[in-house]
Amino acid sequence: MARSSVKLQKLRRISIMTTAEAEEAIVELFGRLFSQPAAVWTNAETKATIVTVYCTRTGEWNGGKCEAVRQGLEEIRRCGLSVGAGRIEARNIRREDWAESWKRHFKPITIGAHLLIKPSWSRRKAAKGQAVVVLDPGLSFGTGQHATTSFCLRELTRNRRSPLPQGFLDIGTGSGILAIAAAKLGYAPTEAFDFDPDSIVSAKANARRNGADSHIQLRRQDLKKMPLKSRRQFDVICANLIYDLLLAEQPRILTRLKSNGVLVLAGILQTQFAQVQSAYEKAGMRLIRTRVEKEWQSGAFTRQHAR
Repeated sequence: MARSSVKLQKLRRISIMTTAEAEEAIVELFGRLFSQPAAVWTNAETKATIVTVYCTRTGEWNGGKCEAVRQGLEEIRRCGLSVGAGRIEARNIRREDWAESWKRHFKPITIGAHLLIKPSWSRRKAAKGQAVVVLDPGLSFGTGQHATTSFCLRELTRNRRSPLPQGFLDIGTGSGILAIAAAKLGYAPTEAFDFDPDSIVSAKANARRNGADSHIQLRRQDLKKMPLKSRRQFDVICANLIYDLLLAEQPRILTRLKSNGVLVLAGILQTQFAQVQSAYEKAGMRLIRTRVEKEWQSGAFTRQHAR
């Protein structure tokens, strides 16, 4: 992964055990304070949710940052969300321990008959006609395990019309998993961007590892600063973003979608989905598929006039 070159024997793991209700707000808080995506893990039996970031630089976690996290949790509580215990845990872990802990629960994922996502240590062989993406869990978000990512991957395979040319745009690429999968499935051109520079470094490294770097245009970009009009439009767009960004930047997203294209929206809590759906339907979109998994709901849209 991109950060493996950092000369540091230990990582500082900052974790908060919380509720599904407050998960997204804490992910956003960590992203703002640490300038990197947070990882989320939910215990299938107890339903306990843990949000985690890994600090790679000396001094990145200090008293001031700890106080900022505490204040952020208080703001979340004042918004009426239950954060549960909200206990902050900071622990040093060896990189080797961190990597091995992932191996225990990161298994290969098959997306229909067309796509296999697997870690480098897996010996799983692809079926005939199945594209393979090799991706190890790292410090950037996106391994295919999360409900929102898996929905996007399934929509990519569902909407591929091989051998027809189709363009794909990945908004908020994270680890680059969606863009890499799209390139492997034959989407061209494939473009992806993210506001986080570390995510772009990670995505480029993953693309090179999969032999897809020459097929993907990856760049750092702030969606909020992109032109409101776009000459280039895409057949499929995935926007796996927080819901308030999906609402605020709707015009910038829709202007990049072809008239008969498919827009996949993810990263949305089930309690927020109706608001997102309503906003996009008012803008001329029609919901064609949706899926609820745990507390998340994702949706695929096309334009009202499309058939």
